[in-house]
Formats: sequence, structure tokens, C-alpha cells
Amino acid sequence: MNVVVLAGSNVGEKSSIVANRMIESLKTSYGEAHDVSIIDLKDYQMTFSDGRNYLDYEGDNKMITETIMAADVLMIVTPIFQASIPAVLKNVFDLLPQSALQNKVSAIVATAGSDRHYLIPEQQLKPILSYMKSSIVPNYVFLLDTDYQGGKIINDDIHFRIDKLIEDTLVLATAYKEIWSAQEESYGF
Repeated sequence: MNVVVLAGSNVGEKSSIVANRMIESLKTSYGEAHDVSIIDLKDYQMTFSDGRNYLDYEGDNKMITETIMAADVLMIVTPIFQASIPAVLKNVFDLLPQSALQNKVSAIVATAGSDRHYLIPEQQLKPILSYMKSSIVPNYVFLLDTDYQGGKIINDDIHFRIDKLIEDTLVLATAYKEIWSAQEESYGF
């Protein structure tokens, strides 16, 4: 399976720390079983969506959208700024067609400075993913600033929850892939 971990911010380091932790866990636990890649938005120069087809963009926009379109699994790590997802992450969704995430499984990890932002993924990110036809893992991981120290995640429970989210996501993606494949075969084309 093609697994893409998307660090959804172009500032700060917390999303990158979590995304890299997820990549490490995927490679350690699943080895070569999956094609795993990371898109850390702070490493790219994106332009704003202007309504064109995603295939008409060039440079980093084209690379990011094509990578997401080719994925079977999308794991999104996002900070919460001012009770919202970052504009750069929303721009990624704006670049993609409405059905871009159809037959893909999405998982969410959110980081925030306050536990008051716990429901932001539920209220803002899940509706976007649903609109784009993704199958969404129901649970997500939420980290606070206190879960980090010295550029590392220091809360053992967070490590456990990240690993469990990865496991749940891959189990769901495998099950859906088998179901969708059987459904396609039943059409007899």
C-alpha cells in the first residue's frame, strides 16, 4: 500500500516531529510491506489554488497533489492555529478535485497549545475529508505542547496512541481495499 504522511504546516516543528515519528513507526513495524513517504509542507514552495485542474499545476503543487492522488492512505498531521487548520493545509485540499480522496483512508493527528482545540479536527478537518470522499479513521491523536520536550515526544501514551492509530488505519485500509476489489470484480467488466 502507498502510505503518505502529510505534515500540514509550513511553520514550526511539532507537525514535523510527529510526522517523522509516524514514518519511523511505519518503517519499524511494517518494514517493506508498504511504500511510505512524507510530505512536510514547510519543505515546499506552494502557490495558492486558483481553480485549475490539479494536473495543470507545476513544481511543488504538482508534486504534492500527484503524490496524494497516488496514495492509498493519507495520514495528516496538523497544528491548530486560532481554532482552525493552517491555510497551507487548506490550500492542499483546494488544489485537489472533489473526489480526490475516494477509495483512500485518512487518519488525523492534531497538535495544539490548548486542550480547548480538541474538537477542531472533528469540526473542520473531518468534514473536508468526508466531502472529498475519504474513508476516515474515526479516532485521532491529539497532542499538547506539554507532550514535547527538546524536539521529541515525551509522553509515552502519545507514542502508544500514534502506533495504535497507524495500526487501525492500515487494518481499515486493507479491509476496504479487499472490499472495493471484490465489488469491482462483481461488475464483470
